[in-house]
Amino acid sequence: MSQEYELPKLRSEKILPYHQEKLAVVYVRQSTLQQVLNHQESTQLQYGLVNRAQALGWSKERVLVIDDDLGKSGASTQGREGFQRLVAEVGMNHVGLILGIEMSRLARSSKDWHQLLEICALFRTLIADLDGVYDPSNYNDRLLLGLKGTMSEAELHMIKQRMVQGKLNKAQRGELNFLLPTGYVRRPSGEVAFDPDEQVQQVVRLIFRKFEELGTLNAVLRYLVKNDIQIGIRAPTGLNKGDLEWHRPHRMTLQNLLKNPLYAGAYAYGRRQIDPRKQQLGRPSTGRVVIAPDNWHVLLPGCYPAYISWEQYQWNLARLKSNQATAEELGAVRHGSSILSGLLICGRCGRRMAVEYSQAYHHRYVCCQQAVDYGGEKCQQLAGAALDQFVSQQVLQALEPAALELSLQAALHLEQERSELDQLWQKRLERAAFETERAGRHYRLVEPENRLVARQLATEWEEKLALQQSLREDYQRFCHQQPRLLSNTEREAIRQLAQNIPALWLASTTTNAQRKEIIRQVIAKITVEVIGDSEQVQIIIEWVGGTCTKHSIVRPVAKLTQLSQYHQLCERLKNLTTQGLSHEEIAQCLNSEGYHPPKRRATFNRQGVCELKRHLGLSGKHSCSTHQDDLGEAEWWLPDLARMIGMPNITLYNWVKRGWVKARQQEKPPRSWIIWADAAEIERLRQRRLLPLGYATRQKWLNQMPAVSTHINSATT
Repeated sequence: MSQEYELPKLRSEKILPYHQEKLAVVYVRQSTLQQVLNHQESTQLQYGLVNRAQALGWSKERVLVIDDDLGKSGASTQGREGFQRLVAEVGMNHVGLILGIEMSRLARSSKDWHQLLEICALFRTLIADLDGVYDPSNYNDRLLLGLKGTMSEAELHMIKQRMVQGKLNKAQRGELNFLLPTGYVRRPSGEVAFDPDEQVQQVVRLIFRKFEELGTLNAVLRYLVKNDIQIGIRAPTGLNKGDLEWHRPHRMTLQNLLKNPLYAGAYAYGRRQIDPRKQQLGRPSTGRVVIAPDNWHVLLPGCYPAYISWEQYQWNLARLKSNQATAEELGAVRHGSSILSGLLICGRCGRRMAVEYSQAYHHRYVCCQQAVDYGGEKCQQLAGAALDQFVSQQVLQALEPAALELSLQAALHLEQERSELDQLWQKRLERAAFETERAGRHYRLVEPENRLVARQLATEWEEKLALQQSLREDYQRFCHQQPRLLSNTEREAIRQLAQNIPALWLASTTTNAQRKEIIRQVIAKITVEVIGDSEQVQIIIEWVGGTCTKHSIVRPVAKLTQLSQYHQLCERLKNLTTQGLSHEEIAQCLNSEGYHPPKRRATFNRQGVCELKRHLGLSGKHSCSTHQDDLGEAEWWLPDLARMIGMPNITLYNWVKRGWVKARQQEKPPRSWIIWADAAEIERLRQRRLLPLGYATRQKWLNQMPAVSTHINSATT
């Protein structure tokens, strides 16, 4: 029933005939669906404005009711199809009068309100409420309408402020209730307590312990899935509200569990606040961002029973943050061949060094922050294998005195883990037995004549029996694969491994991820600085606990000239050559005096002495070959031709493998490569050497493009 209005005796003098030639629009809006259901008198009052339009001179057929915005807030035009339709009708000059019970029904935002006034003034559309009729093109009416719109917006602000402040005051007392996470329940008195189900509590505590042990969210998830452990969650809504449901573990569930301060016994409000810049149009609940604990509205420690301590909660947050793959953080353990990723600090600029992989198992450590930020040169870089091997030796030496203690702790840890898993299995079996017994009890209590119900209850009982039997079989397999107590053979194997930690470290069953975890348990960071461009590297290892040790290692370098003892090496080689010593004798002398080649080998051999003499011009073209007769006309040994062209040996060898030069290999040891190159070929190779990097690959693709185009054209036709 619409609200009846007494027709006024006098019409407004502002209403002119051309107004009545257009539509009269009645705009109806309620802010929430609760108001639509519970405040129906206000809704009927707004629909009753149709009678007021008739009293002002409009026929019932010329009155348009727009009620598309019932249950929508007037704080913004987003999502308000009715208001947008109203503005469109006014903009098409179809409306002569807009009626609303009050200005707040049309808009509670000054921006939207004044936009409507501008359009109404442009098309000479009147606005009416219960107080009167206004002409937006009239200065006095425009001033009054603007004041009413401002008061409407201020009213909304005051309402919202009172509500927000009320929630905040209640939260500061710890009385503002919210949805509890798994592991907690709210009693009828309002008190928060542990979930009465023991299995739910045990799973929650297991998750926190495994994260402390494994260190990453993904590792905890894999552990739960591997052992078929489910998480108990109370249904928050619906007909089964409060019932316990078992869900398989989910990454977001684990992340929310680890980040929730309630598990540390703290009441927190304002952990996720709305950022207006990130809100999506038409979705007022979006735009929530995670806020740092210092900026939370309320934080009251010790309000609830706790699963973990506050210090453990802060450690969990710090560990999750350090697992992020950013330049400032250590990063989670991954399966790459680099075992020091995240630990290395550049000794020149203080930035964290990155890892570059050239092949699957070849890596190097690089500090390229200066090149990335300023376009300059890289600070330093060094091959990863030598540094990894040295640090591994230091870690093994540090662990050797604690070998026996480690073996005892490992055995104890395995037994505790198996015992805890066995307890979870026992609780699952107990739950399955209870549900089976309850289903059987329901079946026995039904009247035998009521076969429609009896058949359904019998089916449910059979399903519970089958589930219980399947669970028992799974438990038997678990007990066979992982006995609760370690056998004597297993204990002896642990003791033997502890006595030979290097063998365990190098075992094929030990993964790089496990090696990284061990290193991170004893080393906090490693500062590395290459001395100039030489092979000498200074290392400072900061151990967990604060102890620092300084070391020096030798890295492989690309050129002989990078060696710190290059000049002394050259002089010594010249002296040994003038003495008429053989290549083997020279190599033995150099090794005994502490000299070493730049890369690939730790000591000199005959071939290394040969290459060094070629580099210094101390040997003829064929002096280092044991098969001088193997060379034909215009043929070169690979190192001789590389030196002639001015390129590294490895680059020319790569050209040989790609077929870019004409070459053959000796049939007898040392099976050296022989390359044919006359004067013209040498010049061609020099010109190819000057081409930019990647030129050959691009040229290959360009040559293949015509064939690809022809194939595509033939396929389309």
